[in-house]
Amino acid sequence: MKLFLLSVLIVPALLCNAQKPASLPEFGKVDKATLEMKECSFEKNAEAMVVFDEAESYLNLNLNSPTIPIFEQTSYHTRIKIFGKKGFDHANIKIKYRNDPDISIKKLHAQTYNIDAAGNVVVTKVEKSAIYDKQINKRYSEKIFVFPDVKEGSVLEYEYVLEGASAGVWYFQKNIPVAFSRFIVDFSPEISVAVTPYSSLPVNKSNNSNATNNYSWYTMENVPAFIDEPYMSAPKDYLQRLDLDITGLSLPGMPYKSFIKTWPKIVRTLVEDEDFGRQLKKEIPRTSDLDKMLQNITDDFQKMKIIHKYVRSNMKWNNLDNIWALDGVKSAWKDKIGTSGEINLILINLLKDAGIKVRPILVSTRENGIIITSVAGYDQFDKVMAYVDIADKHYVLDATEQETPSHLIPLNVQASEGLLISKLDNFEWGWTVLWNDKNKFAKAVFINADLDSKGKMSGIAKVTSYDYEKMKDLKDYRKGTDKLKELKITQAGLTVDSLTVEGADVDSLPLVQEFKFTAPTNSSGDYNYFSLNYFTGFEKNPFLSEERRTEIFYGALQDYSISALVYLPEGYVMDELPPNMKMITSDSSIIFKRYVSQGDGFLNVQVTLKFKNPIYSVEAYPEINEFFKKMYALLDEKFVYKKK
Repeated sequence: MKLFLLSVLIVPALLCNAQKPASLPEFGKVDKATLEMKECSFEKNAEAMVVFDEAESYLNLNLNSPTIPIFEQTSYHTRIKIFGKKGFDHANIKIKYRNDPDISIKKLHAQTYNIDAAGNVVVTKVEKSAIYDKQINKRYSEKIFVFPDVKEGSVLEYEYVLEGASAGVWYFQKNIPVAFSRFIVDFSPEISVAVTPYSSLPVNKSNNSNATNNYSWYTMENVPAFIDEPYMSAPKDYLQRLDLDITGLSLPGMPYKSFIKTWPKIVRTLVEDEDFGRQLKKEIPRTSDLDKMLQNITDDFQKMKIIHKYVRSNMKWNNLDNIWALDGVKSAWKDKIGTSGEINLILINLLKDAGIKVRPILVSTRENGIIITSVAGYDQFDKVMAYVDIADKHYVLDATEQETPSHLIPLNVQASEGLLISKLDNFEWGWTVLWNDKNKFAKAVFINADLDSKGKMSGIAKVTSYDYEKMKDLKDYRKGTDKLKELKITQAGLTVDSLTVEGADVDSLPLVQEFKFTAPTNSSGDYNYFSLNYFTGFEKNPFLSEERRTEIFYGALQDYSISALVYLPEGYVMDELPPNMKMITSDSSIIFKRYVSQGDGFLNVQVTLKFKNPIYSVEAYPEINEFFKKMYALLDEKFVYKKK
């Protein structure tokens, strides 16, 4: 399990030495060639392009402060070219920064450049009154502004200085192509710095030093736009980037001071943190109704389910993810609304009060990306959940998510790692893999249909969904039955006449959807033909692209079966049947089988499909691409019948 968890990460890049790079154009100096540019030279259909993107982090001794020994400051300068209307979204800028009295954004300038009818360059500045700050939460805010007078052909430019902080992470790659990207770190020799590029593309590096400072430049050119591919994990797992860390300080006559964080230090800090560990000692008031529910319950699993449902029912999530109870669990409970940190710390509190063994577990959801366990830092996590031990089984609970039953690991952290938080001296803290191979995407589809002599198929499709497949289908069901019927019409001419649903609100039961449907058959001369790829979820191949840059991340194993019993009209017989088929990938991790038979007046089709891995590598994609092409062709294959 550990191997496929870490395989998602981009490996540290190969660095290529280069000469000291030339200076970029100063702010405000935009040549006409850039304004007249019609397309990106290395990505022709791009709606916008980053002309250049640069940051320089200055790290110097702060001799004026007894508490902050290092002065940190980062200057940013970005220029963007707009080619088409779809690129206008890149005129909306949000700069995230940490809420800290020592951190501020200064010297922010931004302006739009256009060419008028006479060929003159017209400059439109972003006024200071149009720039505002928005607090995200207690720890972070955003500086927000929008470029004015944006047109096809515009050039956008902005610069600013982030005082009190280094860059931390620098992304060479964005969702539009980047012609040139450069990161510079400028630091005094007393400061130890670690810069780690994570990239599949070459990064050019230059070094220089003098009597007072060391310099390193990292550049990348003609970086392709990042493409969102089906079934991928978080983009940040694959974006070309580098991480900057200040690792230590060495002053004359003083011992070396290391700034390298360790996981034990992180855990100890969190246990004692006012917004985290101390919140687990708070008494949640006004829970007498819960006490009554638990009064005669002796089974810990049932207690856990009741408490999990109770918190879900009584707390509203404000759609903010974090690991903290920034306003306190008591305040959140009183208002009945909170962040994921506040809600799940309330859940942990109540589980502890009921005598259930539970610990907080820090996780990074699929949307947030894979954790680099070799680099300690709680900023990698975006959520805290409850990790429950009952007998020899473990459960992971998230009270902000309304559908996942208590026995299922939430899908957005299944096949990942989490950090258990507990006092260091009890040895119950540390990393654990969140994985259960018994919980799958599992679905069984059974079609029972009749064909008539006028070329119409009518019948019933029974779709039974289990575990994560049930969670996926529930999202559609919660949109309403009319919307669900609409979503199931994936083939021309298919109509859904009625629908019944069972098991939606019972955790221990599968979701059973029964569709009464009609569908046309097609004819050619004396032959009629039809497909049976209805209600299966495999109507459209997601892997049509010949190339892929990211791994295929399902997050769980998969098990599907499709059965069909089709009765022919009187006086008709099946033509030659398609052959029985079995396809297996070279590593035996995907298996597809189809069995076709006929009896007196009926056709029987059985299909099974199994995925034995939750993640597939980029290297495996060519084979998977070909496998899926053949598989979808078989699923869509026509069955032919004719008059006797």
